[in-house]
Amino acid sequence: MSEIKTGGPAFPTNDVCYNGMTLRDYFAAKALQGWLSTYPTEMDISNVNKEFVAKYMYEMADAMLKAREE
Repeated sequence: MSEIKTGGPAFPTNDVCYNGMTLRDYFAAKALQGWLSTYPTEMDISNVNKEFVAKYMYEMADAMLKAREE
């Protein structure tokens, strides 16, 4: 299995004890936020396959990290 590149901390600090959110997590959260914004507020998303959506958001985050390397 290949190592997951996280992009490092999303909000780096000089504090060596604070790891915080990775850039990968931040990108995935932003992708999820965008995806959720496409749903009308009255729509019931209880039937959405949440595991699939979560994996897809991290795939999007990985693509964004890869694009940063190019």
